[in-house]
Amino acid sequence: MKILDQYILRRFLYNFFSSFFILIVIFIFQGIWLFIDDLAGKGLGMVIIGKFIFYFIPTLVDKVLPLTVLLSSILTFGTFAENYEFAAMKASGISLQRGMRSLIVFVLFLGVVTFFFANDVIPKSEQKMFNLRRNIAKVKPAAAITEGVFSDFEGTGQGMNIKVDKKYGEQDRFLDNVVIHKKTKQNINNTVIKAKSGELISSEESDIIQLVLKDGHYYEDIVKKDARERRKQPFAKSNFETYTINIDISELNDQDLEEDQNITTNKMKNVGRLIKDIDSLRENNLEKVAAFSKNVVSRMGAFPQKVPQDTSKQDIELIKPENLKDTIQRDTIKTIDGFLASLEQWEQIQVMKKAQNEVSSIMNTVTSKKNELQSRYKFYNSHILSLHQKYALALSCIILFFVGAPLGAIIRKGGLGLPMVVAIILFLTYYFIGVFAGNYAKEGNIHPAIGAWLPTMIMLPLGISLTRRATADKGLVGFGHFIDRIKSLFKKKDKEAEDQ
Repeated sequence: MKILDQYILRRFLYNFFSSFFILIVIFIFQGIWLFIDDLAGKGLGMVIIGKFIFYFIPTLVDKVLPLTVLLSSILTFGTFAENYEFAAMKASGISLQRGMRSLIVFVLFLGVVTFFFANDVIPKSEQKMFNLRRNIAKVKPAAAITEGVFSDFEGTGQGMNIKVDKKYGEQDRFLDNVVIHKKTKQNINNTVIKAKSGELISSEESDIIQLVLKDGHYYEDIVKKDARERRKQPFAKSNFETYTINIDISELNDQDLEEDQNITTNKMKNVGRLIKDIDSLRENNLEKVAAFSKNVVSRMGAFPQKVPQDTSKQDIELIKPENLKDTIQRDTIKTIDGFLASLEQWEQIQVMKKAQNEVSSIMNTVTSKKNELQSRYKFYNSHILSLHQKYALALSCIILFFVGAPLGAIIRKGGLGLPMVVAIILFLTYYFIGVFAGNYAKEGNIHPAIGAWLPTMIMLPLGISLTRRATADKGLVGFGHFIDRIKSLFKKKDKEAEDQ
Protein backbone atom coordinates (compact mmCIF):
# COMPACT_ATOMS: atom_id res chain seq x y z
CA MET A 1 0.00 0.00 0.00
CA LYS A 2 2.88 2.38 0.63
CA ILE A 3 4.03 1.93 -2.97
CA LEU A 4 0.49 2.55 -4.24
CA ASP A 5 0.04 5.62 -2.01
CA GLN A 6 3.34 7.04 -3.22
CA TYR A 7 2.36 6.38 -6.83
CA ILE A 8 -1.03 8.10 -6.47
CA LEU A 9 0.48 11.02 -4.58
CA ARG A 10 3.27 11.43 -7.12
CA ARG A 11 0.81 11.51 -10.03
CA PHE A 12 -1.40 14.03 -8.20
CA LEU A 13 1.51 16.33 -7.31
CA TYR A 14 2.70 16.29 -10.92
CA ASN A 15 -0.75 17.37 -12.14
CA PHE A 16 -1.11 19.83 -9.25
CA PHE A 17 2.10 21.77 -9.84
CA SER A 18 1.72 21.65 -13.63
CA SER A 19 -1.82 23.01 -13.42
CA PHE A 20 -0.81 25.64 -10.85
CA PHE A 21 2.03 26.94 -13.03
CA ILE A 22 -0.13 27.12 -16.16
CA LEU A 23 -3.04 28.79 -14.36
CA ILE A 24 -0.86 31.29 -12.51
CA VAL A 25 0.67 32.43 -15.82
CA ILE A 26 -2.81 32.82 -17.35
CA PHE A 27 -4.08 34.80 -14.38
CA ILE A 28 -0.97 36.99 -14.35
CA PHE A 29 -1.58 38.07 -17.95
CA GLN A 30 -5.27 38.57 -17.17
CA GLY A 31 -4.41 40.65 -14.09
CA ILE A 32 -1.87 42.81 -15.87
CA TRP A 33 -4.69 44.19 -18.00
CA LEU A 34 -6.18 45.64 -14.79
CA PHE A 35 -3.03 47.69 -14.17
CA ILE A 36 -2.02 48.33 -17.77
CA ASP A 37 -2.61 52.06 -17.31
CA ASP A 38 -0.17 52.11 -14.38
CA LEU A 39 2.56 50.24 -16.25
CA ALA A 40 2.33 50.87 -20.00
CA GLY A 41 3.87 53.96 -21.51
CA LYS A 42 5.27 55.19 -18.18
CA GLY A 43 8.92 54.47 -18.91
CA LEU A 44 9.20 52.11 -15.93
CA GLY A 45 12.20 49.83 -15.70
CA MET A 46 12.05 46.06 -15.83
CA VAL A 47 12.99 45.89 -12.14
CA ILE A 48 9.91 47.87 -11.09
CA ILE A 49 7.62 45.86 -13.37
CA GLY A 50 9.18 42.62 -12.08
CA LYS A 51 8.57 43.70 -8.47
CA PHE A 52 4.98 44.57 -9.31
CA ILE A 53 4.36 41.12 -10.82
CA PHE A 54 6.15 39.43 -7.90
CA TYR A 55 3.88 41.19 -5.39
CA PHE A 56 0.84 40.55 -7.57
CA ILE A 57 1.26 36.75 -7.75
CA PRO A 58 0.24 35.97 -4.12
CA THR A 59 -2.99 37.93 -4.56
CA LEU A 60 -4.05 35.39 -7.22
CA VAL A 61 -3.90 32.41 -4.87
CA ASP A 62 -7.55 32.72 -3.79
CA LYS A 63 -8.57 32.19 -7.43
CA VAL A 64 -5.84 29.89 -8.72
CA LEU A 65 -5.54 27.41 -5.85
CA PRO A 66 -9.18 26.17 -5.73
CA LEU A 67 -9.19 25.76 -9.51
CA THR A 68 -5.83 23.94 -9.35
CA VAL A 69 -7.08 21.47 -6.74
CA LEU A 70 -10.25 20.83 -8.75
CA LEU A 71 -8.45 20.40 -12.07
CA SER A 72 -5.58 18.26 -10.77
CA SER A 73 -7.95 15.90 -8.91
CA ILE A 74 -10.11 15.45 -12.03
CA LEU A 75 -7.01 14.85 -14.18
CA THR A 76 -5.48 12.35 -11.77
CA PHE A 77 -8.52 10.22 -11.07
CA GLY A 78 -9.82 10.57 -14.62
CA THR A 79 -6.55 9.11 -15.92
CA PHE A 80 -6.68 6.29 -13.38
CA ALA A 81 -10.22 5.40 -14.43
CA GLU A 82 -9.46 5.72 -18.15
CA ASN A 83 -6.46 3.37 -17.89
CA TYR A 84 -8.48 0.87 -15.80
CA GLU A 85 -6.12 1.36 -12.87
CA PHE A 86 -9.11 1.85 -10.59
CA ALA A 87 -10.62 -1.36 -11.85
CA ALA A 88 -7.37 -3.15 -10.91
CA MET A 89 -7.39 -1.57 -7.46
CA LYS A 90 -11.02 -2.54 -6.86
CA ALA A 91 -10.27 -6.08 -8.03
CA SER A 92 -7.51 -6.20 -5.40
CA GLY A 93 -9.98 -5.09 -2.70
CA ILE A 94 -8.85 -1.44 -2.54
CA SER A 95 -11.78 0.97 -2.37
CA LEU A 96 -11.89 4.52 -3.71
CA GLN A 97 -11.65 6.01 -0.20
CA ARG A 98 -8.58 3.88 0.55
CA GLY A 99 -6.95 4.99 -2.69
CA MET A 100 -7.63 8.63 -1.79
CA ARG A 101 -6.12 8.34 1.69
CA SER A 102 -2.69 9.77 0.88
CA LEU A 103 -4.25 12.61 -1.12
CA ILE A 104 -6.69 13.40 1.68
CA VAL A 105 -3.76 13.87 4.05
CA PHE A 106 -2.02 16.11 1.50
CA VAL A 107 -5.16 18.19 0.88
CA LEU A 108 -5.75 18.66 4.62
CA PHE A 109 -2.16 19.86 4.94
CA LEU A 110 -2.71 22.11 1.90
CA GLY A 111 -5.79 23.63 3.55
CA VAL A 112 -3.79 24.55 6.67
CA VAL A 113 -0.97 26.03 4.58
CA THR A 114 -3.50 27.96 2.49
CA PHE A 115 -5.01 29.56 5.59
CA PHE A 116 -1.63 30.73 6.89
CA PHE A 117 -0.74 31.94 3.40
CA ALA A 118 -3.99 33.95 3.18
CA ASN A 119 -3.45 35.28 6.70
CA ASP A 120 0.23 36.27 6.48
CA VAL A 121 1.55 36.41 2.91
CA ILE A 122 -1.36 37.90 0.97
CA PRO A 123 -1.86 40.94 3.30
CA LYS A 124 1.85 41.79 3.10
CA SER A 125 1.80 41.33 -0.66
CA GLU A 126 -1.17 43.65 -1.02
CA GLN A 127 0.56 46.26 1.13
CA LYS A 128 3.79 45.99 -0.86
CA MET A 129 1.93 46.31 -4.16
CA PHE A 130 0.05 49.39 -3.00
CA ASN A 131 3.21 51.03 -1.65
CA LEU A 132 4.98 50.30 -4.94
CA ARG A 133 2.23 52.05 -6.89
CA ARG A 134 2.37 54.99 -4.49
CA ASN A 135 6.17 55.25 -4.56
CA ILE A 136 6.16 55.30 -8.36
CA ALA A 137 4.41 58.67 -8.13
CA LYS A 138 7.01 59.88 -5.61
CA VAL A 139 10.22 58.56 -7.13
CA LYS A 140 9.11 58.96 -10.72
CA PRO A 141 6.31 61.55 -10.86
CA ALA A 142 6.58 61.72 -14.64
CA ALA A 143 5.01 58.26 -14.72
CA ALA A 144 1.67 59.92 -13.95
CA ILE A 145 2.01 62.11 -17.06
CA THR A 146 1.52 60.68 -20.56
CA GLU A 147 2.94 62.44 -23.58
CA GLY A 148 0.51 64.14 -25.95
CA VAL A 149 -2.65 63.84 -23.80
CA PHE A 150 -4.06 65.60 -20.76
CA SER A 151 -3.30 63.68 -17.55
CA ASP A 152 -5.65 64.17 -14.60
CA PHE A 153 -4.45 65.25 -11.16
CA GLU A 154 -7.92 65.50 -9.68
CA GLY A 155 -7.05 63.58 -6.52
CA THR A 156 -4.43 66.16 -5.42
CA GLY A 157 -7.09 68.62 -4.27
CA GLN A 158 -5.82 71.18 -6.82
CA GLY A 159 -7.95 70.10 -9.78
CA MET A 160 -5.55 70.30 -12.70
CA ASN A 161 -4.86 68.63 -16.05
CA ILE A 162 -1.35 68.55 -17.49
CA LYS A 163 -0.25 67.88 -21.06
CA VAL A 164 3.34 67.73 -22.33
CA ASP A 165 4.72 67.12 -25.80
CA LYS A 166 7.85 65.28 -24.67
CA LYS A 167 9.52 63.82 -21.57
CA TYR A 168 13.26 63.21 -21.41
CA GLY A 169 16.28 63.10 -19.13
CA GLU A 170 16.83 61.15 -15.92
CA GLN A 171 13.57 59.62 -14.67
CA ASP A 172 11.81 61.66 -17.43
CA ARG A 173 11.93 64.70 -15.16
CA PHE A 174 12.31 67.29 -17.94
CA LEU A 175 9.24 68.36 -19.94
CA ASP A 176 8.73 70.25 -23.21
CA ASN A 177 5.74 72.47 -24.12
CA VAL A 178 3.74 72.18 -20.91
CA VAL A 179 0.03 73.10 -20.88
CA ILE A 180 -1.86 73.17 -17.55
CA HIS A 181 -5.59 73.68 -16.99
CA LYS A 182 -6.46 74.50 -13.39
CA LYS A 183 -10.02 74.22 -12.06
CA THR A 184 -11.94 75.92 -9.30
CA LYS A 185 -13.84 74.15 -6.51
CA GLN A 186 -16.92 74.32 -8.75
CA ASN A 187 -14.97 72.31 -11.37
CA ILE A 188 -14.73 75.28 -13.72
CA ASN A 189 -11.62 75.69 -15.85
CA ASN A 190 -10.63 79.31 -15.26
CA THR A 191 -6.81 79.18 -15.42
CA VAL A 192 -4.49 78.17 -18.26
CA ILE A 193 -0.69 78.02 -17.90
CA LYS A 194 1.63 77.47 -20.83
CA ALA A 195 5.38 77.05 -20.63
CA LYS A 196 8.11 76.10 -23.09
CA SER A 197 9.81 73.75 -20.60
CA GLY A 198 9.40 72.33 -17.13
CA GLU A 199 11.06 70.13 -14.53
CA LEU A 200 9.63 67.73 -11.95
CA ILE A 201 11.43 67.58 -8.59
CA SER A 202 10.51 64.98 -5.97
CA SER A 203 11.93 62.74 -3.25
CA GLU A 204 10.85 59.61 -1.39
CA GLU A 205 10.79 61.47 1.95
CA SER A 206 8.28 64.09 0.81
CA ASP A 207 4.72 63.96 -0.46
CA ILE A 208 5.25 67.24 -2.34
CA ILE A 209 6.17 67.26 -6.04
CA GLN A 210 7.52 70.54 -7.39
CA LEU A 211 6.74 71.44 -10.98
CA VAL A 212 9.10 74.20 -12.05
CA LEU A 213 7.94 75.92 -15.27
CA LYS A 214 10.17 78.17 -17.33
CA ASP A 215 9.48 80.84 -19.97
CA GLY A 216 5.70 80.80 -20.11
CA HIS A 217 2.38 82.64 -19.86
CA TYR A 218 -0.38 82.67 -17.24
CA TYR A 219 -4.07 83.31 -18.08
CA GLU A 220 -6.86 83.54 -15.52
CA ASP A 221 -10.52 84.46 -15.74
CA ILE A 222 -11.47 86.73 -12.85
CA VAL A 223 -14.91 86.12 -11.40
CA LYS A 224 -16.41 89.23 -9.83
CA LYS A 225 -19.11 89.12 -7.18
CA ASP A 226 -20.98 92.00 -8.77
CA ALA A 227 -23.15 90.94 -11.72
CA ARG A 228 -22.38 94.14 -13.63
CA GLU A 229 -18.65 93.57 -13.30
CA ARG A 230 -19.02 89.98 -14.51
CA ARG A 231 -20.51 91.23 -17.78
CA LYS A 232 -17.18 92.84 -18.62
CA GLN A 233 -15.53 89.37 -18.54
CA PRO A 234 -12.25 90.51 -16.94
CA PHE A 235 -9.15 88.32 -17.02
CA ALA A 236 -5.53 88.49 -15.93
CA LYS A 237 -2.51 87.76 -18.10
CA SER A 238 1.14 87.63 -17.16
CA ASN A 239 4.47 86.36 -18.39
CA PHE A 240 7.00 84.56 -16.22
CA GLU A 241 10.54 83.29 -16.44
CA THR A 242 10.14 80.75 -13.60
CA TYR A 243 6.92 79.57 -11.98
CA THR A 244 6.80 76.82 -9.33
CA ILE A 245 3.72 74.71 -8.56
CA ASN A 246 3.70 72.44 -5.51
CA ILE A 247 1.57 69.29 -5.97
CA ASP A 248 0.63 67.43 -2.80
CA ILE A 249 0.30 63.75 -3.74
CA SER A 250 -0.51 62.60 -0.18
CA GLU A 251 -4.18 63.37 -0.80
CA LEU A 252 -3.97 61.45 -4.06
CA ASN A 253 -2.59 58.42 -2.22
CA ASP A 254 -5.20 58.64 0.50
CA GLN A 255 -7.94 58.82 -2.09
CA ASP A 256 -6.63 55.73 -3.86
CA LEU A 257 -6.67 53.89 -0.56
CA GLU A 258 -10.11 55.17 0.33
CA GLU A 259 -11.59 54.27 -3.06
CA ASP A 260 -10.23 50.73 -2.75
CA GLN A 261 -11.13 50.33 0.93
CA ASN A 262 -13.79 47.70 0.26
CA ILE A 263 -11.44 45.66 -1.93
CA THR A 264 -7.78 46.33 -1.06
CA THR A 265 -7.56 47.52 2.54
CA ASN A 266 -9.33 44.44 3.89
CA LYS A 267 -6.83 42.15 2.15
CA MET A 268 -3.99 44.08 3.80
CA LYS A 269 -5.06 42.82 7.23
CA ASN A 270 -4.63 39.48 8.93
CA VAL A 271 -7.19 37.74 11.14
CA GLY A 272 -6.08 39.42 14.36
CA ARG A 273 -6.20 42.89 12.83
CA LEU A 274 -9.57 42.20 11.19
CA ILE A 275 -11.16 41.04 14.47
CA LYS A 276 -9.84 44.13 16.25
CA ASP A 277 -11.02 46.49 13.51
CA ILE A 278 -14.44 44.82 13.31
CA ASP A 279 -15.04 45.52 17.00
CA SER A 280 -13.88 49.12 16.75
CA LEU A 281 -15.90 49.75 13.58
CA ARG A 282 -19.04 48.30 15.16
CA GLU A 283 -18.68 50.50 18.25
CA ASN A 284 -17.91 53.55 16.14
CA ASN A 285 -20.94 52.98 13.90
CA LEU A 286 -23.23 52.58 16.90
CA GLU A 287 -21.88 55.80 18.39
CA LYS A 288 -22.44 57.63 15.11
CA VAL A 289 -26.03 56.39 14.86
CA ALA A 290 -26.80 57.24 18.50
CA ALA A 291 -25.31 60.75 18.20
CA PHE A 292 -27.17 61.44 14.96
CA SER A 293 -30.46 60.16 16.40
CA LYS A 294 -30.04 62.37 19.45
CA ASN A 295 -29.28 65.36 17.23
CA VAL A 296 -32.36 64.81 15.05
CA VAL A 297 -34.62 64.34 18.07
CA SER A 298 -33.33 67.54 19.67
CA ARG A 299 -33.82 69.51 16.43
CA MET A 300 -37.35 68.22 15.95
CA GLY A 301 -38.34 68.74 19.57
CA ALA A 302 -40.18 65.43 19.46
CA PHE A 303 -40.26 62.66 22.04
CA PRO A 304 -39.43 64.91 25.02
CA GLN A 305 -38.07 63.06 27.99
CA LYS A 306 -40.05 63.39 31.17
CA VAL A 307 -38.21 65.05 34.01
CA PRO A 308 -38.25 62.75 37.02
CA GLN A 309 -40.35 64.16 39.82
CA ASP A 310 -39.08 64.51 43.33
CA THR A 311 -41.10 62.20 45.54
CA SER A 312 -39.85 63.56 48.87
CA LYS A 313 -42.60 64.39 51.35
CA GLN A 314 -41.16 67.82 52.05
CA ASP A 315 -41.56 68.98 48.43
CA ILE A 316 -45.08 67.54 48.25
CA GLU A 317 -46.11 69.49 51.32
CA LEU A 318 -44.56 72.75 50.13
CA ILE A 319 -46.13 72.59 46.65
CA LYS A 320 -49.82 71.85 46.94
CA PRO A 321 -52.26 72.18 44.04
CA GLU A 322 -54.69 74.27 46.09
CA ASN A 323 -51.97 76.82 46.86
CA LEU A 324 -51.05 77.22 43.13
CA LYS A 325 -54.64 77.26 41.89
CA ASP A 326 -54.84 81.03 41.60
CA THR A 327 -51.33 81.60 40.19
CA ILE A 328 -51.21 78.97 37.39
CA GLN A 329 -53.29 79.48 34.25
CA ARG A 330 -54.01 76.17 32.52
CA ASP A 331 -53.30 75.81 28.79
CA THR A 332 -56.56 75.56 26.88
CA ILE A 333 -54.88 74.53 23.59
CA LYS A 334 -54.81 70.76 23.25
CA THR A 335 -54.36 70.16 19.50
CA ILE A 336 -52.28 71.58 16.65
CA ASP A 337 -55.43 72.70 14.83
CA GLY A 338 -56.47 74.59 17.90
CA PHE A 339 -53.04 76.25 18.07
CA LEU A 340 -53.20 77.34 14.43
CA ALA A 341 -56.77 78.61 14.85
CA SER A 342 -55.60 80.89 17.66
CA LEU A 343 -53.12 82.68 15.35
CA GLU A 344 -53.58 85.37 12.77
CA GLN A 345 -53.39 84.43 9.10
CA TRP A 346 -49.93 85.92 8.58
CA GLU A 347 -48.72 84.13 11.72
CA GLN A 348 -50.11 80.85 10.42
CA ILE A 349 -48.18 81.32 7.15
CA GLN A 350 -44.96 82.02 9.06
CA VAL A 351 -45.42 78.97 11.28
CA MET A 352 -46.12 76.70 8.30
CA LYS A 353 -43.13 78.00 6.34
CA LYS A 354 -40.84 77.59 9.31
CA ALA A 355 -42.09 74.05 9.89
CA GLN A 356 -41.63 73.24 6.21
CA ASN A 357 -38.08 74.60 6.21
CA GLU A 358 -37.24 72.64 9.36
CA VAL A 359 -38.60 69.40 7.92
CA SER A 360 -36.79 69.97 4.61
CA SER A 361 -33.52 70.70 6.43
CA ILE A 362 -33.87 67.58 8.60
CA MET A 363 -34.70 65.43 5.57
CA ASN A 364 -31.61 66.68 3.72
CA THR A 365 -29.49 65.94 6.78
CA VAL A 366 -30.99 62.46 7.10
CA THR A 367 -30.36 61.73 3.40
CA SER A 368 -26.71 62.79 3.55
CA LYS A 369 -26.18 60.94 6.81
CA LYS A 370 -27.85 57.85 5.36
CA ASN A 371 -25.30 57.75 2.52
CA GLU A 372 -22.45 58.16 5.01
CA LEU A 373 -23.77 55.40 7.28
CA GLN A 374 -24.33 53.09 4.31
CA SER A 375 -20.69 53.59 3.30
CA ARG A 376 -19.59 52.91 6.88
CA TYR A 377 -21.64 49.74 7.18
CA LYS A 378 -20.44 48.59 3.77
CA PHE A 379 -16.88 49.02 4.97
CA TYR A 380 -17.76 47.18 8.19
CA ASN A 381 -19.42 44.31 6.29
CA SER A 382 -16.43 44.00 3.98
CA HIS A 383 -14.18 43.42 7.00
CA ILE A 384 -16.40 40.59 8.26
CA LEU A 385 -16.50 39.17 4.72
CA SER A 386 -12.71 39.22 4.43
CA LEU A 387 -12.33 37.52 7.82
CA HIS A 388 -14.58 34.59 6.88
CA GLN A 389 -13.13 34.35 3.37
CA LYS A 390 -9.73 33.45 4.84
CA TYR A 391 -11.25 30.41 6.54
CA ALA A 392 -13.53 29.60 3.60
CA LEU A 393 -10.58 29.57 1.18
CA ALA A 394 -8.79 26.86 3.18
CA LEU A 395 -11.93 24.72 3.43
CA SER A 396 -12.81 25.23 -0.25
CA CYS A 397 -9.58 23.47 -1.31
CA ILE A 398 -10.59 20.41 0.70
CA ILE A 399 -14.20 20.36 -0.53
CA LEU A 400 -13.27 20.91 -4.18
CA PHE A 401 -10.92 17.96 -3.94
CA PHE A 402 -13.85 15.76 -2.92
CA VAL A 403 -15.76 17.20 -5.89
CA GLY A 404 -13.00 16.67 -8.45
CA ALA A 405 -11.63 13.28 -7.39
CA PRO A 406 -14.92 11.29 -7.61
CA LEU A 407 -15.93 13.29 -10.68
CA GLY A 408 -12.74 12.20 -12.45
CA ALA A 409 -13.42 8.60 -11.49
CA ILE A 410 -16.95 8.87 -12.89
CA ILE A 411 -16.24 10.58 -16.24
CA ARG A 412 -13.17 8.33 -16.81
CA LYS A 413 -11.32 10.81 -18.99
CA GLY A 414 -7.75 12.04 -18.62
CA GLY A 415 -5.79 14.74 -20.44
CA LEU A 416 -6.68 18.41 -20.82
CA GLY A 417 -9.88 17.98 -22.85
CA LEU A 418 -13.09 17.13 -21.03
CA PRO A 419 -11.54 17.40 -17.52
CA MET A 420 -10.49 20.98 -18.24
CA VAL A 421 -13.97 21.90 -19.49
CA VAL A 422 -15.68 20.31 -16.48
CA ALA A 423 -13.24 21.92 -14.04
CA ILE A 424 -13.71 25.37 -15.56
CA ILE A 425 -17.51 25.07 -15.50
CA LEU A 426 -17.51 23.99 -11.84
CA PHE A 427 -14.99 26.66 -10.87
CA LEU A 428 -16.89 29.43 -12.67
CA THR A 429 -20.03 28.33 -10.86
CA TYR A 430 -18.16 28.41 -7.56
CA TYR A 431 -16.47 31.74 -8.37
CA PHE A 432 -19.53 33.64 -9.59
CA ILE A 433 -21.61 32.46 -6.64
CA GLY A 434 -18.86 33.85 -4.42
CA VAL A 435 -18.77 37.17 -6.30
CA PHE A 436 -22.53 37.70 -6.18
CA ALA A 437 -22.76 36.57 -2.56
CA GLY A 438 -19.88 38.88 -1.62
CA ASN A 439 -21.51 41.88 -3.29
CA TYR A 440 -24.83 41.15 -1.57
CA ALA A 441 -23.00 40.81 1.74
CA LYS A 442 -21.20 44.15 1.36
CA GLU A 443 -24.49 45.90 0.64
CA GLY A 444 -26.03 44.33 3.75
CA ASN A 445 -28.61 42.24 1.89
CA ILE A 446 -27.26 39.05 3.50
CA HIS A 447 -24.96 38.46 6.44
CA PRO A 448 -21.27 38.73 5.46
CA ALA A 449 -20.52 35.30 6.94
CA ILE A 450 -23.13 33.75 4.62
CA GLY A 451 -21.62 35.62 1.67
CA ALA A 452 -18.20 34.15 2.41
CA TRP A 453 -19.33 30.56 3.05
CA LEU A 454 -22.16 30.24 0.50
CA PRO A 455 -20.14 28.93 -2.52
CA THR A 456 -18.28 26.45 -0.30
CA MET A 457 -21.50 25.23 1.32
CA ILE A 458 -23.09 24.74 -2.12
CA MET A 459 -20.14 22.62 -3.24
CA LEU A 460 -20.22 20.51 -0.06
CA PRO A 461 -23.38 18.46 -0.87
CA LEU A 462 -22.16 18.10 -4.46
CA GLY A 463 -18.91 16.58 -3.19
CA ILE A 464 -20.76 14.21 -0.85
CA SER A 465 -23.12 13.11 -3.63
CA LEU A 466 -20.31 12.53 -6.16
CA THR A 467 -18.23 10.60 -3.63
CA ARG A 468 -21.15 8.30 -2.91
CA ARG A 469 -21.86 7.73 -6.59
CA ALA A 470 -18.20 7.03 -7.38
CA THR A 471 -17.95 4.60 -4.46
CA ALA A 472 -21.06 2.75 -5.64
CA ASP A 473 -19.74 2.70 -9.24
CA LYS A 474 -22.69 4.71 -10.54
CA GLY A 475 -22.74 7.17 -13.44
CA LEU A 476 -22.70 10.92 -13.23
CA VAL A 477 -26.51 11.18 -13.41
CA GLY A 478 -28.66 8.23 -12.49
CA PHE A 479 -31.35 8.16 -15.16
CA GLY A 480 -31.96 4.43 -14.82
CA HIS A 481 -34.22 4.81 -11.80
CA PHE A 482 -36.42 7.36 -13.57
CA ILE A 483 -36.55 5.29 -16.76
CA ASP A 484 -37.63 2.22 -14.77
CA ARG A 485 -40.34 4.28 -13.09
CA ILE A 486 -41.64 5.50 -16.46
CA LYS A 487 -41.59 1.99 -17.93
CA SER A 488 -43.50 0.59 -14.97
CA LEU A 489 -46.08 3.37 -15.29
CA PHE A 490 -46.70 2.58 -18.97
CA LYS A 491 -46.90 -1.16 -18.23
CA LYS A 492 -49.49 -0.47 -15.55
CA LYS A 493 -51.62 1.58 -17.96
CA ASP A 494 -51.41 -1.15 -20.63
CA LYS A 495 -52.51 -3.77 -18.12
CA GLU A 496 -55.49 -1.65 -17.02
CA ALA A 497 -56.48 -1.18 -20.67
CA GLU A 498 -56.33 -4.94 -21.29
CA ASP A 499 -58.49 -5.62 -18.22
CA GLN A 500 -61.14 -3.21 -19.49
